Amino acid sequence: MEKEFEPKILAFLCNWCSYAGADLAGVSRMQYPPNIRAIRVMCSGRVNPLYVLRAFQNGIDGVLVAGCHPGECHYQYGNLYAKRRLALTRKLLEFVGIEPERLFVAWVSASEGKKFADIAKKMVNDLKKLGPINQELRRIEEW
Repeated sequence: MEKEFEPKILAFLCNWCSYAGADLAGVSRMQYPPNIRAIRVMCSGRVNPLYVLRAFQNGIDGVLVAGCHPGECHYQYGNLYAKRRLALTRKLLEFVGIEPERLFVAWVSASEGKKFADIAKKMVNDLKKLGPINQELRRIEEW
């Protein structure tokens, strides 16, 4: 009997909003898949695209970068920098042969625990459709 694919997800969560939103989801006992491993960062704008590439290189199936809503960044423009930087990162992923749909960007405030839980569920469902990252990397190696 074959085991169902469970995607591994790495989440970079802004300390001020998204991490608090994820914490609220947990404290409120909202159900969401346990596939996410969170890394707290001070601002979504501090997420280097190399962190994303390194995650995929190490077998992570999906990466979430979540920060404050635009206009509500604790550092004023960090999430706007993140938005632009991650748009370019998606193009880079496509260039190297990794589906850009594996990179998720979301804006979650500290009071949106349900939204965080919904994003986690959507990510798991979408990544199950895409399959494991290793399949894509094997295709790249064949070239």
